[in-house]
Parts: sequence; C-alpha cells; structure tokens
Amino acid sequence: MRLSFKEKRNKAGLTQRELGIAVGLAEISIRKLENGERDPSINTAVKISKALNSNMEEIFPDIFLDISDTKCI
Repeated sequence: MRLSFKEKRNKAGLTQRELGIAVGLAEISIRKLENGERDPSINTAVKISKALNSNMEEIFPDIFLDISDTKCI
C-alpha cells in the first residue's frame, strides 16, 4: 500500500504526469508505483523523493527501511 506516496504527491500539487516528467518516467509508471504494482529502483526512488521533498523511507516504507529506527544491541 503506497498511500504515503500518493498523499505526498498530492500535497506537492503534482499530477502523476507532472511527477513523471520531473523524474523521467511515464505517467503509467508513476501510477504503477503508487498502486504497488511495481517497485522503484533505488535511482528512481531517489529522484521521486527529491521531487517530493521527502525521503525514500517515507514514500516507500515497505521497501526502504529507516535505519535510524534500528537499535544496536
């Protein structure tokens, strides 16, 4: 589930098409990423996170682990 991704894109005031243009992807690719039909490459995730002024862990929490939340034993 990628609600965070869609919410952040909407908050940024971007359509799927506009975000796709900003990161070099087709609108259908953005749609598939938002719907969880496709996982982003690291390069794509970085581009999207920069375009949405966020981080990969917030946009794709089921893929990228926030290492700052881990505890050392």
